[in-house]
Order: sequence, then C-alpha cells, then structure tokens
Amino acid sequence: MVNKCPSITIGVGMSSKKSKQPKKSASAVDKPSSDKLLKVRDRIDSIDNRILALLNERLNCAREIGQLKAEGNRAKWDPLRERQIFDRLKKNNNSEFPEQSLVSIFQEVITTCRLSQKEVDVAYLGPEATFSHLAGVKYFGHSAIFRPVETIEDIFEEVERGRVRYGMVPVENSIEGSVTSALDSFMKYKVKVCGEVNLKISHNLVNFSGDIEDVKTVVSHSQPLAQCRQWLKKNLPNIPCQSVFSTGLAAQMAVKDHTLAAVASSLAVKTYHLQVVASGVEDYSGNITRFLLIGRKSPSRSGRDKTSLLLALLDRPGVLNDALTILADKGINLTKIESRPVKGEPGKYLFFIDMLGHMEEEMTKEGCKNLQKVCSYFEWLGSYPLAADF
Repeated sequence: MVNKCPSITIGVGMSSKKSKQPKKSASAVDKPSSDKLLKVRDRIDSIDNRILALLNERLNCAREIGQLKAEGNRAKWDPLRERQIFDRLKKNNNSEFPEQSLVSIFQEVITTCRLSQKEVDVAYLGPEATFSHLAGVKYFGHSAIFRPVETIEDIFEEVERGRVRYGMVPVENSIEGSVTSALDSFMKYKVKVCGEVNLKISHNLVNFSGDIEDVKTVVSHSQPLAQCRQWLKKNLPNIPCQSVFSTGLAAQMAVKDHTLAAVASSLAVKTYHLQVVASGVEDYSGNITRFLLIGRKSPSRSGRDKTSLLLALLDRPGVLNDALTILADKGINLTKIESRPVKGEPGKYLFFIDMLGHMEEEMTKEGCKNLQKVCSYFEWLGSYPLAADF
C-alpha cells in the first residue's frame, strides 16, 4: 500500500506537468489563414478601385459621344450599338461570369452612361413599387427619373403632350391575356413604341402584421387578382377581393388599414415596410407580363427588332386572309394579331399586329406598303428592339 502511493502521486504529478505546458493560442493558429484573407481582401479593394476608375472613364467617354452626336444632330440612343456591346460581352465571357448578372450589371452601366448625355424621365402606373415601376427599372436601371401616374391612359397622355419623354405600359400577360386599357389607348393617343420588356411576375400576399388571420379583404389591380384567383379561393375562401388602380396603391392601402392584404410585388414589401403573408401566390408558374415603352419617336434598327401596326381592313370577304398572305409572301413573321372593337362604332374592329423586322428594312417596308392596299386605316405604331432575354 505504502509503495503504491508514491507511484500514484508521481503519476498525477507528471500529468499535471503536461497540462501546464503552454498551448498555442487560437490567434496564433489562425494567423496564416487571417493573413491570406487580408491579402485577398486587399486585392478585391484594388480591383474595386480600378473598376471605379474605369466606370468614370467610360462615363466621360459617353459624355464626349453625346457632344459629338449633338454637333452632328444625331440621335442619342443607338440600339444597334448597344446590342453589339451585349453580344460581344457575352461572347468574350464564355459563360464564366453568370450571364444574367453580367447583362444586369452592364445594363445599369450602359443606361447610366446614356442618360448622362440627356436626362430621361419615365411615366408608369403608380404609386411606387408597382410591376410597371419594376419594368421601368429593368429597362433603364435606377438612373432614370420615374414619375408615377394614376391610370394607364394617363401614361399615354403624359407622353403625347411631351410632359415626360417615355412611358412604360403593360400590354399583355401570359396567363390573363391583353391589358385592354393599354390597347384602347393606342387608338386614342399619337405615340410610338420605342421598346419592350418581358417581366417575370411573382405575387406576394402582404399585410401589416404578416398574419393571415388579420386579413378581412384582399386588394390589388384586377390583373394580379385574376392571376391569383385559385390560390385566394383555396386559402381565403370567404374573404372578398377588391380591385384598385395598381398593386402599389393596394400596398399603400394595406399600410393604413390593417384588415387589408394586398397582392403586390417584392419591391412593395421593401418600399412600404409590409410583412409577407405568403409568397408566390400566382396560380401558374411562368407568369410573364409584356410591357411596351412608349415615346414620341421610335429608335433606329438594332438588328433584332419588332414592328407594331394598328389597322382596319376593307369590308370585303377574305380580306384578313389577303392581309396575312401579303405579309407571308414577303417572309414576314407575325408574333401577335388581336382585334379590338372601335368604340362608338358597332361591328367595326381595329387589328393590332406585331411582326419581326424594322421599318428601315426593305422587306418590312415593302410588306407594309402592300398591306395598306387592303386597309381602310393603317398606322405604324413603331419599330423597336426585341426584349432582351431573361
């Protein structure tokens, strides 16, 4: 027993000695890794500074181009040149940088540089954070001046009277079809189509609290309500829906009245500080709305363009077939044809036609010239660049 105690004591003593040996601190272990991180961050800072310097240099070049164009009385916007820039960038990128992000970044850069030559204001169906507002931002970036108006017809009037340079109007949805108020406004106002935007639509049900139990009425524009009809019927079966002028107005109403929920955009959630009750409440995936940019003068050709027409056909049998044959004989591809009744004239219709090609191209010009022979009314609404890919 006596002999065992010292051995135990010595063992414990040796163990204590080992435990008291100094350990490497966490900071000492992490120092090489931390040094590498700082070096990479320094490289990023250096790259960012070079990018900033190049952005400023590009902006100055754009301003110089603007002055040269002004001296030569040339149009500020050259869609063909912009199309060539994007094509070159995507080709040189070889899909290394995510292509959609690449296009978004350079869209903002190019638009900012173009707008430095001349300030641009854009009317849209307000208030702030509607899908029309989002379409405007997608087309122009954040550098344009966006002016909300109360109705789609107001957008046309603002552009026709020259109070704004452009307007962004929704014309059709992949689920609910045409926006008739926009098509009817083309009959009433003298404007030109200058561009188009295809916007992927995802709807959110939002309110003040984020609690579905607080919802007593759902408000939104008639189109989003129709696009979410089945979801609302299934999840809020006894809750009435109220149509208002825009999704942005619906969001504003939900801020003031906590019994209301709005069907609105993700931008509305941030803008009006609302809570999401449910996201993605649209009935079908692949919900896309086409917007047209209207102005007073269509741009020159970009190489991948679309032309829009408004026409009335002669009153005789087979005339619609004759009109389509005329365009087909010229190799012109139609992308849309839709009729609208002429207000106040029962039985009379106007046709909206979209086709590939630009009026500056001989094939399109000849086709339209021949088409007028079977028309009692013919109006060229504009030629403009095709919507960019998503």
